[in-house]
Amino acid sequence: MTARDGPQDRYKAVWLIFFILGLGTLLPWNFFTTARAYFINRLDNEERSPFANKTDGAASYLLSMFDNFMTLCAMAPLLIFTCLNSFIHQRIPQQIRILGSLMAIGLVFLVTAIMVKVAMEPLPFFVFTMISIVFINSFGAILQSSLFGLAGLLPVSYTAPIMSGQGLAGTFAALAMIFSIAIGAQQPESYIGYFTTACVAIVLAIFSYILLPRMDFFRYYSMKDKTEYRVYNAELETKRDLIKKEGLNQIPAFWGLLCHTCVSPADEPNGVEQNNSKIIPIHNPDEKPSVIAIFKKLRDMAVCVCLVFTVTIGVFPSITAKVSTVLGEGNKWGLYFIPVSCFLLFNVFDWTGRSLTALFTWPGKDSCLLPVMVALRFIFIPLFMLCNVQPRNYLPVVFSHDAWYIMFMITFSISNGYLASLCMCFGPKKVLAHEAETAGAIMAFFLSLGLALGAAVSFLIRILI
Repeated sequence: MTARDGPQDRYKAVWLIFFILGLGTLLPWNFFTTARAYFINRLDNEERSPFANKTDGAASYLLSMFDNFMTLCAMAPLLIFTCLNSFIHQRIPQQIRILGSLMAIGLVFLVTAIMVKVAMEPLPFFVFTMISIVFINSFGAILQSSLFGLAGLLPVSYTAPIMSGQGLAGTFAALAMIFSIAIGAQQPESYIGYFTTACVAIVLAIFSYILLPRMDFFRYYSMKDKTEYRVYNAELETKRDLIKKEGLNQIPAFWGLLCHTCVSPADEPNGVEQNNSKIIPIHNPDEKPSVIAIFKKLRDMAVCVCLVFTVTIGVFPSITAKVSTVLGEGNKWGLYFIPVSCFLLFNVFDWTGRSLTALFTWPGKDSCLLPVMVALRFIFIPLFMLCNVQPRNYLPVVFSHDAWYIMFMITFSISNGYLASLCMCFGPKKVLAHEAETAGAIMAFFLSLGLALGAAVSFLIRILI
């Protein structure tokens, strides 16, 4: 069976499954980030307790630096475990990595929902929250890296639903938070249902992944490198036997010509070539591809996706969530300003950018314009620093009006989604078919490296403001 007559993705079922898996990958973490008000309120309330009077300075510090520590505790394990997955993915089956990670993340969220009802002092609550973030992002790193590696085996368009699903995860979480504010459910107890919703999404992702191997389209692309080689070899052995029975084996020259004409180059499967009427695999199906050799082929895409997320996490949400409105202080807009202008706008337009790659992929994977577009995003760092970020000690406020902040946020988020998705789609397609899974894992590692670097940079940016 060749790629041309392979099975079709009926009803876009595989595409939809990858979309749901992408949603399940980032939805838990987005529920944590958009629940910022819950964590800040609990720290703030506990700071005012009799216990907090003895350690007022420490509690105030934890409160002021919560966003930075949350980002660091998320991105550091994300980087470490994504790097680890680049090597262990060849030794640990993908079913264990993906299903195990989903179940572990679901368990952490279940415990987080239960802990809403448990009263804790500031420092223990802060430590518990950070440990939960570390666990979620450690397993999330393995899940995300494994998922991109899996998508690398399929056509280029099947990385886009993962990126699009991840974008929708943030939008869904932001809308849930805004709805919670709208109905006045801002008491800690209301967050039990909020965190439980993430558990439901994880269960849906688990069932979707279980269905994936049942799809003919997925089985064909995930197994074709091994099966095509065996089928092709078996077919040629059958032809050889038939020719021998007809006595043509006594004419070696004619046999070589017949072999050459029976199987045209267009019909040869990936990874197989013909040499003197012998079938020689270009690579051994059981041979593990070299990580370093694969990286050299896609380093441009890897560096680009790293820089995209370094800029994004450098300012979002550690800086962007501290911008104050000049239009709605003391009214409804002041209550909704950050949930809408920061979290909702970012996630909606990030999702839009990610989804655009399903329609077109410009510039191409070999274009010099792509790195230039990635480099231009560094302008967003000073732009957000000069917005109305409070408190501030050194820099003046240049873009005080809310409209500037909203305009920056729209262009910032749509460029993040589009360029990141473009790099993640192109990366695995710059290598051979049997190297695609490893390439996807490498790209996921550099994505996580960008997140970790952005988390580190966010501390410096906050100090400079």
